Amino acid sequence: MKTLELIKNTLDSIPIMTSWYLSAIDEFKGKLEVYNKQSPDKLEDLEKHAMIESSISSNRLEGSTIASSRIETVVFGNSLLKDRSEEEVRGYQKALSWIHDQHDKIDVTMDTILELHKMIRGGKEDAGEWKVKKTDDIEKLPNGKPINGFKSPDVKESIHLLEQAVELWHEQIDKKRIPPLILLSAFNFDFLCIHPFQDGNGRVSRLLLVLQLYKLGYDVGRFVSIERIIEENKERYYESLQKSSEGWSVSKNSIWPYTNYLLFVLKEAYGELEKRLENLPENYRSKTYIIMNFVNNYMGQFNLSKIKYYLPGINMELMHKILKELQKEGKIRNLGRGINAKWIKQ
Repeated sequence: MKTLELIKNTLDSIPIMTSWYLSAIDEFKGKLEVYNKQSPDKLEDLEKHAMIESSISSNRLEGSTIASSRIETVVFGNSLLKDRSEEEVRGYQKALSWIHDQHDKIDVTMDTILELHKMIRGGKEDAGEWKVKKTDDIEKLPNGKPINGFKSPDVKESIHLLEQAVELWHEQIDKKRIPPLILLSAFNFDFLCIHPFQDGNGRVSRLLLVLQLYKLGYDVGRFVSIERIIEENKERYYESLQKSSEGWSVSKNSIWPYTNYLLFVLKEAYGELEKRLENLPENYRSKTYIIMNFVNNYMGQFNLSKIKYYLPGINMELMHKILKELQKEGKIRNLGRGINAKWIKQ
């Protein structure tokens, strides 16, 4: 709420970098709308894979992982789950499917936020419940240390602040004075700072991000995993959180580091989708192109495990086949032998 209130009262200009991101994203958005009308079948091919990537990456950011052999079963199957991590991954998938299928009927409300939390927390006691004790850190680094000395609001204040944030979101979207993607970044950041749940705040924030993007007409998250791009750029994610959180408790923070980070993620998603759609040969399955796209854009050495990490749901046999084809074409070079061999672009 504090950031939304701040930009509502003080925003009189937008940084050049932010304006550039907004312009580029809207250009991509227009291209996607045209492509969706011309070749909807190609877009449909990408949805399943994006769902897998999003469910795995969003939970992996919170330290929750599952065996690669179980990925498709957990995300799309109906079998019994083995542990808490599998429950959380399937819960995220269900929440994401709800958003994809029903976003036009789902409003951004306190009840919606509770419902999303209930889905991702499965059968845990706190599922769909606000936090009952104060939590200190808005986010933690991969090593477990807090990003900074930020102290989250106490229990009662956090709920009050979130109610105000929801109200301000609708008020400012209706007024159409501030670019909606800037409002979106402010709401998303305020949610993380308010930290209304004992656990699961990061995952709910990403689900809300996808929902609000849908509501604003930006549906790239259906075809390219926004959560995976966030994970791939998590160092910048933590850095932007730290910079934008300084002074938040006294309403003197700058939203622009976090805004530019989210806009960067969205631009990357649209750019990746455009490449896939424009270059995808008609006789290629989408999974084949997804692997090739990864290889073409990955910096440095990689192996099958690295591809599997970022592209869950694709079997190792197909990966190895594509790598061999790219090697024959002289596009990549093998630096070793066996399943753990390193590869590098020529």
